[in-house]
Amino acid sequence: MSAENSAPGAGTGTAPLIPMHCLRHLEPGPPRLAALRTGTPVWLVSRHADVRQVLTDPRLGRAPLYAPDAPPVTSTPNILDDPNSMLNIDGTEHQRLRRTVQRAFTPRAIARWRPWVASVVESLIDELIDHGSPADVVASYTRPLPVAVISRLMGLDNLDSKKLAHWSDHALSATAYSAEAIATAMTEFAGFGAAVIAERRAHPGDDLVSSLLAAAAEDGSIAEGQLVTLVIGLVVAGHETTMTSLGNALVYLLDGDRASWQRLASDEASAAAATEQILRAVPLGDTDHIPGLLRRAVEDVEIGGVVIPAGSVVAADTGAANQDPSVFTGDLLTELFSPLAAPMLTFGAGPHHCLGAWLARMELELALHRLARRLPALHLTGSADRIDWRRGLLTRSPESLQVAW
Repeated sequence: MSAENSAPGAGTGTAPLIPMHCLRHLEPGPPRLAALRTGTPVWLVSRHADVRQVLTDPRLGRAPLYAPDAPPVTSTPNILDDPNSMLNIDGTEHQRLRRTVQRAFTPRAIARWRPWVASVVESLIDELIDHGSPADVVASYTRPLPVAVISRLMGLDNLDSKKLAHWSDHALSATAYSAEAIATAMTEFAGFGAAVIAERRAHPGDDLVSSLLAAAAEDGSIAEGQLVTLVIGLVVAGHETTMTSLGNALVYLLDGDRASWQRLASDEASAAAATEQILRAVPLGDTDHIPGLLRRAVEDVEIGGVVIPAGSVVAADTGAANQDPSVFTGDLLTELFSPLAAPMLTFGAGPHHCLGAWLARMELELALHRLARRLPALHLTGSADRIDWRRGLLTRSPESLQVAW
């Protein structure tokens, strides 16, 4: 999923990026005023309790970011900026739309998929071993695993992975592509979503899209455009988070303490604990483009002792909150297999908490445990500062990652 060649400054002159687990975070403190890239003032919220309040307080919403009087928050709109999407609707309307899909993502529902996901993991490792050492673990493992899972879940057996990569990169572009290029890609992607919906209406099956359409028909008030946005949004979100997290996790694990890699191989419980800590401590993206999860106040609200005026834009920095020393006292190296001291905020909180959180957790647990068990000598072939990163997107992970065993 390359955006680098289209990104401003991409090429031989681009400065190398540090691994995501080495990023420096905003020092936790009271809300402070800064500015977005658009020049719009923004209140930065960084402490764990304050970030959680921002994400759960009904006085701070997503929909007000797209009200007629709202200031600009992004210079190049992407898939996250559709005012009619589930992400940008609040209250009862949001809950109604969310109910059409949330049953497929409960822990119990996800648990039924575990044996099949484990079989996909094992098949990909078989192919990796058959290819031989060295190999690119992104092309052979971290990318195809979540694509295979979301394709099966949504009944998209013939999904073109190259087109998906193209659409996903444009959907989550920050600076990688022009507004015109993004609009063109999103029009194509929406056409794909509409075609899937039409096909599934004609031939319903045992898949997420069919169940979504059945729930929407029963509800009777969900617009067709919302259904299309929901389908393509699930396709992107269903693989992007896991691909990004798994790639970044392997950078951390394969460039560090070999004892941690060996313990991952020991049992699934260790992998589950490590997954939680990695999701907490290794962010999906940096704050260069957007400094956190954005909300807008519909009335004056006090956060961490500071009164945020009505109409203000607020950025909840989940990365800083996940490192708040008043809550999380140990570093990732010492705490990798320890229970979390408090709920992490990687998947958000409140009404907009990520639907796919349990699916992502399961994929990461299985992917890390089975890979460590099958390839205990796996290691990076070069230093982490030579990694080719995906650039100009809201998420960041290795473009490729050469490994050997």
